[in-house]
Amino acid sequence: MSNKGNRFKRPVGKRLYRKLFFISTEGVRTEPLYFDIFNKQQSIVRVKCLKKGNDSSPEHVLKQMKIYLKKEGLKKSDEAWLVVDRDNWTEDQLALLHSWSKQRDNFGFALSNPKFEYWLLLHFEDGNDISSSPNCSERLRKYLPDHDKNIDTHKFTPEKINAAIRRAKSRDFPPCPDWPRNFGGTTVYKLVEKILKDNRG
Repeated sequence: MSNKGNRFKRPVGKRLYRKLFFISTEGVRTEPLYFDIFNKQQSIVRVKCLKKGNDSSPEHVLKQMKIYLKKEGLKKSDEAWLVVDRDNWTEDQLALLHSWSKQRDNFGFALSNPKFEYWLLLHFEDGNDISSSPNCSERLRKYLPDHDKNIDTHKFTPEKINAAIRRAKSRDFPPCPDWPRNFGGTTVYKLVEKILKDNRG
């Protein structure tokens, strides 16, 4: 992997990160804040979000990843993930991301339905009966009153993260082959579970 402009480079004589996760996200604020939690909690795995600009379309999320990988490359030990919301994107748009994720074993695709905030909600409750994106935001405000502006990362303890994984897995049973089709589903747990596993392993 090239070291140009990459603060996650593996410099000689300094700490070597065993594994890097590169994540291209739809959100420019919430997702990077959340995934940075793992950089603070862990020592041998690092996570970098690639989101730039205001375009949140699936095509843009994939484009950002492709640009990054063309410039920096990807070691076999590292992983590249696309993280998006269901929103009102078409099946064809999402299929494009899912198809890309199947090209290599260290590519991944995670989707939250209706949006990433549903994954956050699962840290605090079971997330039953979500009927819309506004409904999801309203429920989350009970636990994170200012989540529209910022998220209090101190509330996402290892115990709550593990609880969110359990809740998401129980809702994704049997595991969906591509992405959650109904409100109240997320496959972000697959990415977070890998991050935690690789840090422990």
